[in-house]
Amino acid sequence: MENQQEVKSFIKIDKKTLLGVTALLLGILVFVGILTQIVPPGAYDTAADGSIINGTYHELTREEVDYSFWRIFISPIEMFINATGDAMTGVIIILVITLIGGSFLILDKSGVLKYMMSVIVKKFGHKKYALLAVMIFGCMLLSSFAGILEESVTLVPLAVAISISLGWDSFVGLGISLMSVTFGYAAATFNPFNVGITQSMAGLPMFSGVLFRILVFAVIYAVVAGFFITYAKKIEKNPKKSLCYESDLKLKDSLFDEAEMKKVESNPNLPRASKAFVYALLTVLCITVICLVTNILVKNQTVAGIIGYLPLASMAVLFTAGGIRAGKISGLDGKQLRKIFGEGIKTILPCAPMILSIIAITYILKRGMIIDTILYHVYNLISSVNPYVAIVIIFFVICVFEFFIGSGSAKAFLLMPILIPLVNMMGIGEQNLIVAFCLSDGICNVLFPTNALLMVALGMINMSFGKYIKCSWKLFFGIFTATIAIILFGTAIGY
Repeated sequence: MENQQEVKSFIKIDKKTLLGVTALLLGILVFVGILTQIVPPGAYDTAADGSIINGTYHELTREEVDYSFWRIFISPIEMFINATGDAMTGVIIILVITLIGGSFLILDKSGVLKYMMSVIVKKFGHKKYALLAVMIFGCMLLSSFAGILEESVTLVPLAVAISISLGWDSFVGLGISLMSVTFGYAAATFNPFNVGITQSMAGLPMFSGVLFRILVFAVIYAVVAGFFITYAKKIEKNPKKSLCYESDLKLKDSLFDEAEMKKVESNPNLPRASKAFVYALLTVLCITVICLVTNILVKNQTVAGIIGYLPLASMAVLFTAGGIRAGKISGLDGKQLRKIFGEGIKTILPCAPMILSIIAITYILKRGMIIDTILYHVYNLISSVNPYVAIVIIFFVICVFEFFIGSGSAKAFLLMPILIPLVNMMGIGEQNLIVAFCLSDGICNVLFPTNALLMVALGMINMSFGKYIKCSWKLFFGIFTATIAIILFGTAIGY
C-alpha cells in the first residue's frame, strides 16, 4: 500500500458512460425547453399547504411567464437563485454520493470490501439463490415499510461485488440493491412518504387498507425475485450472455487479484474492521426507523420535513465515519486514508453536473408554467371514460409526470387534489388511486433517465442506459402487466 503509485477504484465512473448519459440529459433539457415554447402556460390556485385547488385553472400569457428558450442552458445555475430548495436537494445528493465514493474506495483498498464479500460467499455459496431471494425480499421490505430510497445507492458497490463473486454480473448486483429497494418503495405498505402523504390528502385513516397493499407487495416481489433468479441462472450458465460481460472482467480482476486476496487473508485486523463498518450501517438503519415513527407522530409539516432529511444526513456522516474507522483498524495510516478518500471523491464527482441537469429539468417545467396546463387537459380527458380505462390512464399519467418530477411528495401535492375528486365522481376507490400512485411513482424511479440515483448507480457499474433497458425490459414488462392487473382488480372490488 505504501508503494502504491496510483489509486484505482473498484467502482469507477466510466467516461464513455458519463458522456452518453450527459448527451441524453441534454436532449431531454432541449425537449423540455421546446415544450415550454409550444404548450400554453397556465396555473391553478394553491392552498396554504401547497396543494392545488380544483376548478381554479386559468391560462397565462407569454408576457406573464416570460421564459425564453435560451434560458434552459443556464437553468442548472439559475435554479440556485429562483429554486433554492430544489437546488439544495441536488447539492445534498451530490455531497452524499461523493462521501460514499471516498468511503468505498477506503473499504476497497483496505481489503474490508473483499473480506466482507468472501465471508458472504463462504457462508451462502452453496445456497446462493436462496440468498438472492432473501436479499431482494429484505431490501423491498425495508423500503416498503420505512420508505428508504436514496440510502440504497450505498448498497450498490457491495451488492455488485457479491454478485460477481457468486458467478453473476453487475446487473444482478444492481437488482438486489437499488432496484429491489425501489420496487419495494413502489409496493408500499407503511411507507410514510407516499402512502402516508396521499392518504392524509384523501382524508383516509393513516395506513388503512393495508391488507390489499400486502397483496400488492407479494405480487411485485414474486415478479422481481422470479426475474432475477431466472436471469442469474442464465448468466451463471453462460457469462458471455451478459451485456456487462466486458466491463465486469475489469471488476473481476480487481476482486480476485491473487496478491490482494493473500493480503486480505493474512490481515488479522479485517474481521474487526468489517464489524466497525457494519455497526455504522446498523446505526443508520436504527436512525431511519426512529425518524419514520417520529414523522408519523409529528403534525407540524416543517418539523416533519426536517426529520425527513435526517436519515440521508446520518447515512452520509456515519457511512463516512464507518468507512474511515474500518480503514484505520485495517492498518491504513492517516496519510493513506486522506489520499484514498480524496481519490474516491474524485471518482464520483463527475456525476455532479449530471445530477444538477436532472433537477434543472423540473425547474424548467415549473418556470415555463406548463405543468398545470398538461394536468388540466389530462383531467378533461379522464373524466369522459369508464372507471377501468380511467384508472389505467391515471397510472400512466403519473408515470409521465414522474419523468419530469422525481419527488413523490411534490407529485402528490400536484396531482392528488385533482385526482381525488375525479375518482370519487367516477366510482373509483381512493385507496386504489393511492396504490396506482405508489406503483407508478416507485417503478419509474428505476426506469427513467431523469432519476439521479439510477444514473449514478449505472455510472458506478459502467453500464449505459441503453444496455440497462436491454437487460431489464422483460422485468418492466412483467411489472407493468402485474400493476395493471392489480389496479383493475382493485377497481372491480371497489378498493
